[in-house]
Amino acid sequence: MRPDVSIVMPCLNEAESISFAILSAKQALAGLKKRNLTGEIVVVDNGSTDGSQDIARQAGCRAVHCPSRGYGNALIYGINHARGRYIVMGDADASYDFTQSVSMVEKLQEGYDLCMGSRYKGTILPGAMPWKNRFIGNPLLTKIVNLLFRSGMSDVYCGLRAFTREAYDRMKLNSSGMEFASEMVVKASLLQLKRTEVPITLSPDRRSHRSYLKPWRDGWCGLKLILRHSPLWLFFIPALAMMSFSLLIFLVLLLTPAQHMFTLGALRLGDHWMILAGGIFIIGYQVFVLGIISALYHHSQQNHYSLMDKFVKYFTLENALLLSALLIACGILVLGYVGTKWIIAAFGPLFEYRMVVIGTIFLVVGVQTFFAGFLFSVLLDDLRNQPF
Repeated sequence: MRPDVSIVMPCLNEAESISFAILSAKQALAGLKKRNLTGEIVVVDNGSTDGSQDIARQAGCRAVHCPSRGYGNALIYGINHARGRYIVMGDADASYDFTQSVSMVEKLQEGYDLCMGSRYKGTILPGAMPWKNRFIGNPLLTKIVNLLFRSGMSDVYCGLRAFTREAYDRMKLNSSGMEFASEMVVKASLLQLKRTEVPITLSPDRRSHRSYLKPWRDGWCGLKLILRHSPLWLFFIPALAMMSFSLLIFLVLLLTPAQHMFTLGALRLGDHWMILAGGIFIIGYQVFVLGIISALYHHSQQNHYSLMDKFVKYFTLENALLLSALLIACGILVLGYVGTKWIIAAFGPLFEYRMVVIGTIFLVVGVQTFFAGFLFSVLLDDLRNQPF
């Protein structure tokens, strides 16, 4: 008979603490039993050499071996081998009280897909968390996740959490390291899963060896994952900022008589600044195109963005090619006009910086749009054929 709840613990050389963690997990299962829920404890060995897996088996737990090192790898392996429809995950270092997961499972029964533990809304005992993690790393990354994805969570990296099997299958988690924790919250937010949190207590762990958490490395990995899942902030906002800045320079210079300097205090802008503005605009447009590609990829992973829904629905290759043709035609006309004036001037000096830059931008952006349109078409053909 399949259990209702699976408590999954990743484990790497935790012989000193795992018995305490298992005892706490068994107490949690006893609490769940009073609520007519059956359970199991799955300990995921990640290459222990101190007999941790034997301690787990002797305590009556299911011990499975994950051949790939990494916090995320161990959890994914363990969850895939778990049989419950509700999954609780927590560390084997006895820093978490698994009895506090009972209220998390109750939240899942109420209809929530993910219930996070919150150490910040609960209690962090002295010595349980390094100061840089407590006051810098975790709060900063949590604020970034909330800003970019509106997760509503107060402790994105809390290791004690519960979620439904259905939610896990939808999230398609694949991070191998500590960034697994933030990936779950990010994807739950993108998929608009119903989520909540409960206050918990974090205690000092019972192991003598150093924590496997590497704050700077794991923090960077987490930040990379967060940014990769946010095309809006990684691509679109910088792209629009660059294009807006360049258009502002264009506007200022076009309102200034040709070959004259625009002066604002110590700031002096001449026609040559249009070359810089043109380069910035082209870079911004290229970043914008990359943002669309990134967003289409995430859309294919069912991480939907409302604007991309409309793009997928209305984009056609023909429209992209038409826009490309118009831009290229404008570029050719402008550059042709400059070339004609140069010929008439017997190839003499010609001060048409503005027209040359504007024509070049039209031409380059038109060519970029031509090839981008074909790439979008390829991606959208696969995307539109996916069953959602």
